[in-house]
Amino acid sequence: MEGLIDQFGEGRLMLATGAFVGIVFGFAAYRSNFCLRAATVEVAEGHVGARLAVWLIAFFTGLTSVQLAVAAGLLDVSDARQLANTGSLSGAVLGGLMFGSGMVLARGCASRLLVLSASGNLRAIVTGLVLTLVAQASLRGALAPLREDLTALWTIKGGTARYLVSPDTAATPWLVMALFGLLGSSIVFGLKQKAKPADLLFASLVGLTIFAGWQLTYLIAQSSFEIVAIQSITFTGPSTDTLMAFVNARTVPPSFGLGLVPGVFGGAMLAAIMRGEARIQRFELDVPMERYLLGGALMGFGSMLAGGCAVGAGLTGGAVLSLTAWLAVFCMWIGAVATYRGLQKGLPRQTA
Repeated sequence: MEGLIDQFGEGRLMLATGAFVGIVFGFAAYRSNFCLRAATVEVAEGHVGARLAVWLIAFFTGLTSVQLAVAAGLLDVSDARQLANTGSLSGAVLGGLMFGSGMVLARGCASRLLVLSASGNLRAIVTGLVLTLVAQASLRGALAPLREDLTALWTIKGGTARYLVSPDTAATPWLVMALFGLLGSSIVFGLKQKAKPADLLFASLVGLTIFAGWQLTYLIAQSSFEIVAIQSITFTGPSTDTLMAFVNARTVPPSFGLGLVPGVFGGAMLAAIMRGEARIQRFELDVPMERYLLGGALMGFGSMLAGGCAVGAGLTGGAVLSLTAWLAVFCMWIGAVATYRGLQKGLPRQTA
């Protein structure tokens, strides 16, 4: 790793790492139909099936592989921002509810919109741009003061307080064994729901990309003389950086996130072309355009408030046992289920 750093530098190496992880994630997410929104729809409709199984397998694969590496002494996530920095419980709750509601309105979370964009889905492209612009405004623009006020309502210190379980308990052999049990149960559940074995395999690959992001950036950080943040897959922050890089590349230094977003797009496009599914898809009459735009706006603000999107909080933050990340994804489920059921009562039926 030191030789690669000397040859390419930390920034370019992080950029290449993000691109590699992104390509694999994009391909696997497209092939498995990985989508938190689809899983919540199954729960909201009162029947669990293959979509829920895919999400559970991806979640537990990421969680189990990361905690196994931590238990084996191969990975240290204590410096990750999801654990080391001050966290916001109010942000996790409010942002999670907003994001969950938004992804139902927009018919996809941030990662799903990016994956669908690569297949020619114009709805996903437009909604994703709205999400990214609102996220940027929430991070550094006009919406930043509101986000900061809501974040400050209920905060917790970084360190031990942000672990879902105590650091002494986390990543013990007993915990890892329990996680393997949950992962195995998810696979059995998927097979019972008659999910395609290929979908379950690619769902596991989605989870493994979460581990790959953490492990590879950790190795770079350990070998670098510069301060390098360990991280894994998330989409709202990197999407805003990618957009800014298109506007003015000189203002955005090379980073993991800057390679991630184009990588996911490329991997998903490759999968769509290989399956013969790449085609232009427009807005549909049965779902008004304004619902997509509102959903994108809610996800943009909600993800910045919650500290991550459905993947950034749900899988990446969840894999390191971050309390705020688990709370955020729990609230995403609540917001999504409540919104979907509300739509069924008062608006035309929305397909899964």
